[in-house]
Amino acid sequence: MTVLFVPAALSPNSSVTPTIVAAVLGAALLHAIWNSLAHGVSDRLVGFALIGAVDLVGGAVLVSIGGPMPAPAWPYVVASALLHVLYNLLLLASYQLGEFSQMYPLARGTAPLVVALVSVLLLGRSLPITELLGVLAVSAGLLGLVLVGGWPGRAQLPALGAATLTGLTIAAYTVVDGIGVGLAPLPAYIGWLFLLQGAPLPLLAVLRRGRELPAAVRRCALPGLAGGIISLAAYSIVLWAQTSGALAPIAALRETSIIFGALIGAVFLGERLGHRRAIAAAVVLAGVLLISLTP
Repeated sequence: MTVLFVPAALSPNSSVTPTIVAAVLGAALLHAIWNSLAHGVSDRLVGFALIGAVDLVGGAVLVSIGGPMPAPAWPYVVASALLHVLYNLLLLASYQLGEFSQMYPLARGTAPLVVALVSVLLLGRSLPITELLGVLAVSAGLLGLVLVGGWPGRAQLPALGAATLTGLTIAAYTVVDGIGVGLAPLPAYIGWLFLLQGAPLPLLAVLRRGRELPAAVRRCALPGLAGGIISLAAYSIVLWAQTSGALAPIAALRETSIIFGALIGAVFLGERLGHRRAIAAAVVLAGVLLISLTP
């Protein structure tokens, strides 16, 4: 029997249900947690390498139970894996060049607007006006968080450039996965995606750290492995949600992770939230409500 997988992202009738909203918000919380773990490790390259190692193991398990990948899905899963490797490298560079509180919202805030534009202009996906306003509000609120500390100076341009490129990469793999996930069984697609993207950073850590790697792994093992497990779970939820085809609102909902990140910083890391950051977070929340209340 031949099973036909229709790309959900191309369907004009895609919608966001309350279940999808709740699931993607949960994934956003998980994403904020693993990013805070990855940022806090003493050796970020080794931390990201451990996350890649979890991707390899988890991907292999899912591949073993997910069944064969249909031929039309392979270009998408390979392209997405390459984009995810680039994303991890750019995110690593962003965290090394700039402050977490500024780099993270800029990277996450760029993606929803780009995904919305691509979804409408290239994929033929129509957005209800409330969803469009929600996507714009989420993007504006997240980018506002970047400027809370004032307009960035010239010395910050390399970091801002890396964060912006990170956001564009997020948008690219979101669109690729939004199409590809509708062409294959979900466990198989997730499994091959994580299996293919998992190896490069562990290999880079071996080359860069050499004999120092075992000691660095011992120092970073707990946050690195925990971050890997959480990141695998978070993006698996997102891929499941993208089978609905609602790329732009899901991309916007994902980026509410920065609100959770700000709350984690305020509650657990002693960072000051401030009224300006609270206002920007409220704009994001308004955007989420617009998206989730769209019929």
